[in-house]
Amino acid sequence: MKFLIVAAKTGGHVFPASAIAKSLVKNNYEVVFIGTGTEIEKSAYEEIDSKIYNLSIEGFRGSNLIIKFKVIYQIFVNIFKVIKIIKEDQIDAMIGFGGFITVPSGIACWLTRKPIFLHEQNAVLGSANKLLSKISKINFIGFPIKGLKKAVLSGNPIRDFFNDSQKNYIGKDNEEIKIYITGGSQGAEYINQTVPLIFKNLPYELKIRHQCGKDKLEKVKDLYKSNEINAEVNEFYKNPNEQIIWSDFVISRAGAISLSEITSLKRGVVMIPLPTSIDNHQLWNAKSIEGISMGILHEQKEHINHLQKKVETLIKNKVFISWKNTENLDHINSAKIIIANIEDFFENNEII
Repeated sequence: MKFLIVAAKTGGHVFPASAIAKSLVKNNYEVVFIGTGTEIEKSAYEEIDSKIYNLSIEGFRGSNLIIKFKVIYQIFVNIFKVIKIIKEDQIDAMIGFGGFITVPSGIACWLTRKPIFLHEQNAVLGSANKLLSKISKINFIGFPIKGLKKAVLSGNPIRDFFNDSQKNYIGKDNEEIKIYITGGSQGAEYINQTVPLIFKNLPYELKIRHQCGKDKLEKVKDLYKSNEINAEVNEFYKNPNEQIIWSDFVISRAGAISLSEITSLKRGVVMIPLPTSIDNHQLWNAKSIEGISMGILHEQKEHINHLQKKVETLIKNKVFISWKNTENLDHINSAKIIIANIEDFFENNEII
């Protein structure tokens, strides 16, 4: 059986797509990718032996009227492109991971009577998934979403190295507190400019690793230095799982995949949701993690003193120790759950 895997542009869509694709291949299925040709897609799919088709399409939400008309035109053009792919590659079903690229792909599959399966990473259903959920066979969700029909709470598929045997390492109970800070691809600026300031005058021995993003290195380094805070700053860490395991806790935005990966490694997180995220989904992601007692929420609109107090309190009370003794199992078996449900669908509907 051959699956059309549709995801593009952001790690929140592409990383789960890659994890599912690898699991499908391990289960002797074939996959064909549809994306937009970004570097993050190429990197995520490079180990998978598969065709990759690139479509040109822009985002609809938040765009001006001219761009929206352009997107509508792109949808119609791409529907026919995907129909051609479905026929030539003999596609049996589609798995979509959100983003507007899934709309023409989903419509093309619906027109050719190919089953559609969707996965929503966030605690709020995205626009494309909201539209296609009405014609999909199963809507897999990473976090609970009330009122969604045909839904299966599968968790978020995470990359293999985030299910690391070293996650059980707690470390010595000493005075040194290790903190890993990362701002994500879209929300690094506030974290780069604000978070370093909260450590000044804290009465603890801190060891900090800060991922600041491209072209921000010197500014962030200078900020730590001017406040007399010892910190290791890098544009990017190639092995984020190792940084998470090294840490006592993480300070991060509230992207769905980041939170799923951090908590799967038995680390808690101080979450600062990106306030401009569509439908404020990062806030709801953070509230889901708060609900399982593996994180503390700080909204960007709050004063920096509140953030400092929250971090100081969690260190003083050693809340991070309880986080290290708690394992979030919601995402570890996500890929298996998704594939098992899809296999059951085909078996019960006698399509295979």
